[in-house]
Order: sequence, then structure tokens, then C-alpha cells
Amino acid sequence: MVQAAQGEVMSDSDLVKLYSGRILALAADIPHLGRLSAPDGTAKRRSPLCGSTVTVDVTVADGRITGFGQDVKACALGQAAAAVVGAAALGRSRDEVALAREQLVAMLKAGGPAPDAPFDGLEVLLPAREYANRHASILLSLDATVDALDAAEAKLAG
Repeated sequence: MVQAAQGEVMSDSDLVKLYSGRILALAADIPHLGRLSAPDGTAKRRSPLCGSTVTVDVTVADGRITGFGQDVKACALGQAAAAVVGAAALGRSRDEVALAREQLVAMLKAGGPAPDAPFDGLEVLLPAREYANRHASILLSLDATVDALDAAEAKLAG
């Protein structure tokens, strides 16, 4: 047994289910890792419960992400989510990213399906549905991406 955050006790089988090989493989290979040198928008999000942070930089043209960089300091679940987001981010609009975030929240908190393509890889995080204390870390990359797009829109609007 492992003592998790907020007094939650996780059995060895819970840990194996939660930290599957697919999650660990994603966490080890995060696309667009690193910061952009001249972003149009930047945002940093932090999970107060675990201290995980994700900083996202974007460049935008015609309302779509043309450049994406992220600095990820998170648990394996947050890293896996960042990997999926990083692989899907280029070419996406703010509305598409915000919809993916809404769908991920519904998947984690309300038993909804995985987000639509191209964010459908987030289904790998279905086992985390049972661990509410992990949800904030999983949402960091999408939260920061939406915030970075908002910052870019504000900057480009002038």
C-alpha cells in the first residue's frame, strides 16, 4: 500500500492500473518540450495539491496554433496529458483546445467519453477518473494552453 495525497491509500494493483505502460511511455516522450523564444502568448499553471506546473508558449496565426512549446514539471499523469496535448496542439484553435478541456473534465469527473480527436489519446488517463486528487495535474497542459491562447489573442489585438 502507498499513502497518496489527501490521505488516499492506493494498493499496488491501483498503482499498476493508474501508471500503465502507455502512460509511462507518453510521459517519457513529450512533444514540443521546451520554451519558444518569441511566443505570442505564455501561461503557467500550477496544481496547488501536488505542486505540478506546466508552462505553455504559443505562436498564433489566423486563430490557430503555429508554434507550441511547453515546460512540464509534473507527475507521470500530468506528463502523459502534456504529451497528448503537445502532439495535438499545432493547427488547433482556441475553441478546439477549450472543447478538449471540457471533454477531459467530463471524462474525469462525470464519466464522459474520451475527448474527440485529435485529443482522443487522453483516454489513456481513464483510470485516473477514480483519483480526484490527480485531476488538476492532468488538466494543467490544456488549462495552460487555453490561457496562452487567450494571452496571444490579447497581445495580437493590441
